[in-house]
Amino acid sequence: MCLMEFRDYYKVLGVERAATADQVKTAYRRLARKYHPDVSKEKDAETRFKEMQEAYEVLKDPKKRAAYDELGSDWKSGQQFRPPPGWDGAQAGEGRRGRPRGAAGSAADGAFTDEQFSDFFSSLFGAEARQARGAQRARAGRDHHARVELDLEEAFRGTTRTLELRHPELKADGSVELRSRTVRVNIPAGVTEGQLVRLGGQGEPAAGPGTAGDLYLEVHIQPHAQYQLDGRDVTVSFAIAPWEAALGAAVTVPTLGGAVQMQIPAGAQSGQKLRLRGRGLPGQPAGDQFVQLKVVLPPADSPQAKALYEEMRSKLDFNPRAS
Repeated sequence: MCLMEFRDYYKVLGVERAATADQVKTAYRRLARKYHPDVSKEKDAETRFKEMQEAYEVLKDPKKRAAYDELGSDWKSGQQFRPPPGWDGAQAGEGRRGRPRGAAGSAADGAFTDEQFSDFFSSLFGAEARQARGAQRARAGRDHHARVELDLEEAFRGTTRTLELRHPELKADGSVELRSRTVRVNIPAGVTEGQLVRLGGQGEPAAGPGTAGDLYLEVHIQPHAQYQLDGRDVTVSFAIAPWEAALGAAVTVPTLGGAVQMQIPAGAQSGQKLRLRGRGLPGQPAGDQFVQLKVVLPPADSPQAKALYEEMRSKLDFNPRAS
């Protein structure tokens, strides 16, 4: 009869059979740092790591460890396996374990075949091991957060940035070091002050087979010399002459998207705001641009200019404080 070679889980983790739960955990963590496939350079790292996981799944649980100790004591000495009392008896709600008593390789001759031994451990530990592996696969890398400074023109048209990101990485000796990587990101047109831009998968890489984290860019728009920003709306101060304000005029006004023509109505006042719809930051909907008029008087710095002001004072019945 071919018997399965028993794997000594205590030897796999390098601990004594009387080791405490904390000693088992410490040994597993030490070896995991050394043989984790993502960081280890050992040729048999993947095989060793799987063996360690299998051993730890058994020895960390008191009930499983007790069952393992009972089953493994005879196997370690090279003798045939003799199950504990009642092992092949019917369980509540279940049929008998293994083959019927008296069949070849059954409990009647005191030995398990390779297949039966594998089935036993699979049924005892398989579900939990699969859950643990599933949790490892689902574990994603951490998200990164970065602050990015933009000019107002960059926020209007969109831009790119090259960022250097740093994240901790586990080394083969168990220590942690900071690794740097460069990421080139596209910032869409129309971002606003304080907005978070999410870049999927550009965060910290996963330690195992999980997905990478995300990168969140917090946008900050620098003050502009000409425009004032409010959400997606912008305001610009625009100087006009007294006769343009009084008589009305067609003027050329700067906007973030380029100069446009605008009509100043007759009788416009200094401080009055005119709206250019959709000329603010792009979006759904786009912002507006407000043009705040500022009437600027020509200086009386020549005889001709002084004469004109004298004529206006004498001929116009105008008192700005009358109202």
